[in-house]
Amino acid sequence: MSEGKKEKINVLSLFDGMSCGQIALNKVGIEYENYFASEIDEYGIKVTKHNYPNTKHIGDVTKVKGAELPKIDLLIGGSPCQGFSFAGKQLNFDDPRSKLFFEFVRILEETKPKYFLLENVVMKQEYQDVISQHLGVKPILINSSLLSAQNRKRLYWTNIPNINQPIDLNITIKDTIVSDCDASFFIENRNINGKNALNKLRLSERQLNEKYRCLTAGGQGGTNAGATTIRLSNGKLRIPTPEECEMAQTVPIGYTNCVSKTQRYKMLGNGWTVDVIAHIFSFLKEGGNF
Repeated sequence: MSEGKKEKINVLSLFDGMSCGQIALNKVGIEYENYFASEIDEYGIKVTKHNYPNTKHIGDVTKVKGAELPKIDLLIGGSPCQGFSFAGKQLNFDDPRSKLFFEFVRILEETKPKYFLLENVVMKQEYQDVISQHLGVKPILINSSLLSAQNRKRLYWTNIPNINQPIDLNITIKDTIVSDCDASFFIENRNINGKNALNKLRLSERQLNEKYRCLTAGGQGGTNAGATTIRLSNGKLRIPTPEECEMAQTVPIGYTNCVSKTQRYKMLGNGWTVDVIAHIFSFLKEGGNF
């Protein structure tokens, strides 16, 4: 890039979901000429098109060819984590979803971007080491709780230099509460079946001065393992609204409101905590790299 006005960059996002990477780039002020998004989920694509209509969707990651793209300056992605997660079946690289990591490696080799970022869950050291070996860097562990109202530990492999831990902003559930919440979100108005469901509710209960549990793709419905139930100051118990989950992920309020409530919860559980990604990208901006 020239010493004068900097050229806009080309970004390639694999497993793009609802384009949290694009929100983070905009938040930091990194301008891009093209944002190529590889995604197959129709709802994620719909949300991205609604918010970023200029996104260039390029389909299935297994069909993406680096030679068919212009020079890529930044490659980002969060490959599916179900085979790595401590919460999963520990199938590691035998899980077909986790094998998609190697598509990231392939495209990294084909595009040779100046910078890359891969996000994934906390996992067994042996799996972590395989990823580190292929990417040539060790991961940075960042808990979203430093920048949001959610406990969400994630690993970030990147060659972006000089990244440090974010300063703890001490955000809690009370900072995300929507006051005009619909009655359907309150537990007293929901049909809760079985002792096991009630036990899960008790385990998932959090006070206003605490953090949300880690959002998951299926976990905001109120009784399953990934959900948080909120104990309000008036003693009532309810599940978080989609808008509160957006705030927990530091996604703009209403960003996902063009799809159903079920799909909003799923997408937000699968997504990135935007402010963590923005924090990482800020070191590109700070160092004058982009």
